[in-house]
Amino acid sequence: MLNAIDVDTACCFRDAVNMAAVDPTVRVIVLSAAGRAFVAGGDLGYFRAAGAAAPAAAEALIDPIHSAIAYLQSTFKPVLASLHGAVSGAGMSIALAADLAIAADDTVFNLAYVKVAATPDCGASWTLPRLVGLRKAMEIAMLGDDVAVGEACRLGLVNWVVPAVDLERETRRVAARLAAAPPLAVQGIKRLLAQGLGTSLQDQLGWEKKSFVAGAGTRDFAEALDAFFEKRAPRFEGR
Repeated sequence: MLNAIDVDTACCFRDAVNMAAVDPTVRVIVLSAAGRAFVAGGDLGYFRAAGAAAPAAAEALIDPIHSAIAYLQSTFKPVLASLHGAVSGAGMSIALAADLAIAADDTVFNLAYVKVAATPDCGASWTLPRLVGLRKAMEIAMLGDDVAVGEACRLGLVNWVVPAVDLERETRRVAARLAAAPPLAVQGIKRLLAQGLGTSLQDQLGWEKKSFVAGAGTRDFAEALDAFFEKRAPRFEGR
């Protein structure tokens, strides 16, 4: 199973991401997939069957996935991608939308759109140059070559590479660490780092001060200080 995306899959993905984003009991959103691949891209058979109606078919498929990407971008919960096998086309775009990524050592990336005479969607044209720089992004997008997992790690497309047999365990370990961290602080870190790409240093200093001052008034901040001086593990509640 290569998890090529059709309209039903796109809608289910959008709904699942939305539910996770608004559920107060969810502290970490993990993007993973069953089968031999993470996502091998869009369902090319769907487009071929559409024939002359391909433009309308593209809109029907892209709209729900873009809604999901927007949810992932707007939520301040950490998003962890757990990747294996083929991570191609829209699959790579979705992986790039995560905050952190862990990949099995059998993972291969390919943006792939150029291979079907298409341009990127699902935010790849926005995320890729921010991760690897504009010139490298041009190479990856225009040539459509495979990017091996070791190179992907070197470029910053993934944070960790682990043996395939350990992927689920290591994903759970990283997710558990994120879930155990102080939720409001993690959300603030994500917000500051994301907005910092588009603000001046002076503005960012102001946002940092505002965020730190707000955090200093939380129960989690007081708990962290108590735990530090009492030499015990803190218990964070997200308030």
